[in-house]
Amino acid sequence: MKALLLSGVALVALASGASAAVCPAVTVDDMMGVGAGAFPQQYELAEFQSLGDCTVEFSANPASDDLNARIRGNGPLPPLADRLPSEPLVVAPYDSIGSYGGVFDALSNATESGTSDFMSIRHVNLVRYSDDLTTIVPNVAKGWEWNEDFTQLTFFLREGHKWSDGSPFTAEDIKFWYDNLATDSNVREKPKDYVLVGGEEMDVVVVNPTTIQFNLPSPKPGLLSHFANHYAQAFQPKHFLGQFHPDINPNADANAQALGFENGYAAIKGYYGNSDWMDTPTPMLAHPDLVAGLPADTVPTLESHIITRENTEGRHLVANPYFFQVDTAGQQLPYINEQDELFVGESEVRLLKLVNSEVDYKAQALNLDYAPLLLENQEKGNFTIDLKPEIALNTFSFNVTSEDLEKRKVFGDLRFRQAMSVAMNRDEINEVVFFGLGRPQQYIAFSPTPGFVTEEMEQSYAQYDPAMANALLDEIGMVDVDGDGMRELPNGDPLVLNMQIATQGGSLKLVELVGQNWRDVGINNTVKEITTDEYRSAASSNKLDVTFYAKGQPLAVILGISELFQPPFDNYFNHTSGMLWGQYIDTDGASGVKPPQWVYDSMEDINLFQSAIAGSDESNEIGARLVQNVVDNLLFIGTVKAVAPIYHNNDLKNFTEFQTQSYAYYRTYPYRATQWWLDE
Repeated sequence: MKALLLSGVALVALASGASAAVCPAVTVDDMMGVGAGAFPQQYELAEFQSLGDCTVEFSANPASDDLNARIRGNGPLPPLADRLPSEPLVVAPYDSIGSYGGVFDALSNATESGTSDFMSIRHVNLVRYSDDLTTIVPNVAKGWEWNEDFTQLTFFLREGHKWSDGSPFTAEDIKFWYDNLATDSNVREKPKDYVLVGGEEMDVVVVNPTTIQFNLPSPKPGLLSHFANHYAQAFQPKHFLGQFHPDINPNADANAQALGFENGYAAIKGYYGNSDWMDTPTPMLAHPDLVAGLPADTVPTLESHIITRENTEGRHLVANPYFFQVDTAGQQLPYINEQDELFVGESEVRLLKLVNSEVDYKAQALNLDYAPLLLENQEKGNFTIDLKPEIALNTFSFNVTSEDLEKRKVFGDLRFRQAMSVAMNRDEINEVVFFGLGRPQQYIAFSPTPGFVTEEMEQSYAQYDPAMANALLDEIGMVDVDGDGMRELPNGDPLVLNMQIATQGGSLKLVELVGQNWRDVGINNTVKEITTDEYRSAASSNKLDVTFYAKGQPLAVILGISELFQPPFDNYFNHTSGMLWGQYIDTDGASGVKPPQWVYDSMEDINLFQSAIAGSDESNEIGARLVQNVVDNLLFIGTVKAVAPIYHNNDLKNFTEFQTQSYAYYRTYPYRATQWWLDE
């Protein structure tokens, strides 16, 4: 089966017929008579020239040399013709051809907290979702091709594409990422779910410098969707990181030791970190004592901007002078020269900075609680607030593998989780927290709701029924022993739920309301706001009684990633539960706690679901079974699906209306932030 593909041969043929007329500066708002290309809002170069019967005249950012000089490790900048691929991606801006310059001001919580919003602005991957959140379009890759049974996915790269230091980007960089980083146990102790198919590794084959094949052990049509929406980029610079990898360079350890690292793998981790997150601290922060002797401050990138300064207060980035995109007027993107990211851990301070117009764009960690103040100040502050649907749903989970065995017994009892679900007054939560703009529902993993999910599934144990909650708790044997109105554990020990909340994951006001609902049925609890880093550390260490975070993914994402259906049911950065179940699975029973049978059923079904064709009867049947398993076992308890704010400064141009306020499609990535510009 083949996807839409413009082959290199076809492009050359198109280009040869282009006339000498200069191409019009097409925008989405004004196509100037030029027809649409194979993919929305963008063109391959020869395709654009053929459709416009014209020739693109390229021009560079006048500040390129100055910006390049700030990228340590880069040599003198060659002419633009030697920096662009021979087949650059031509981007049609939304409203206007932009002007170069400016500093984009961003706000994050900490080094690895609340940063995905900002990272998505410079993000690239092989492909991406268009802003319809349905169509997958080329990005780093210019095209792709599936075989008939979805066991081989081939990507076609751009001739002459270069890393930010001017080195060639080729298929070898993709194979290096997969074989020597993503699946190398010396770098990653355990491969991430998204680089496996049914738990098995793929065979990645370099066909030639611009052609790479992923050979799958079983069908996985959603692999393409994964590359379109995920933060983990399918490439890393072999020429740079490979010099420290023992399988690539026999002198790897010596090279690393000469720089002050213990060995080659330590150097790789110093640059690449311990995860695929782009916000992993660079050597500037992780190894400040070594920086002066290092070949570069950070790993070369294909992104629109590259980090040039980092400390505990924030990061600074400059435009990548080798970026592979141009606008329809031939100007190399991005338009914005610099980006400045400030770390602010306190939610009240972040809100004040937004009100004071000190930020150009923000959505992550903006709860609806903040909307009234932001809406009240948007005209005075020259910013705009859009309220858009969230994809993820605020959810609670009880620690079914708690180190406290009496708590583990209670939390693991389905009746307790059912009681806690029906004890929640979701209608009150909707009115108080979400101003009546939400919809109460149970957690079903998929979001938005696919057709195979019934209303009964969505509302399973989502009714407000404190009488049922009390009856279930009585049945378990949780009674008020000391007469203080709060129930004890069945063995008589006191129970006070320790509810530590990171507001990046959802509304503190919501948690406080639920805490009161639970006290109303005799379950005592305390609520405390902590930083996201503290929360993640405690949750992953199995230390919390209750976890709370937004959770849920679109079908398109679930087709490529199994995380929501196998312990601990998400990754470190999101909402996990059953940590010791996950440990048991990871170690083949050597440590941890054996999960119940329904967990194994879920793991089997998600593999079957990802192998099926989405929308087929087989896929829908398996999907319905997955959801039924989720709602029958209530490991995660849903609250209210609602809307959340998106903030942008009115001086930020070519900013389009988002469909959702969500992480699911990697935030701004579908909305083409490389064509944003600042009119200051």
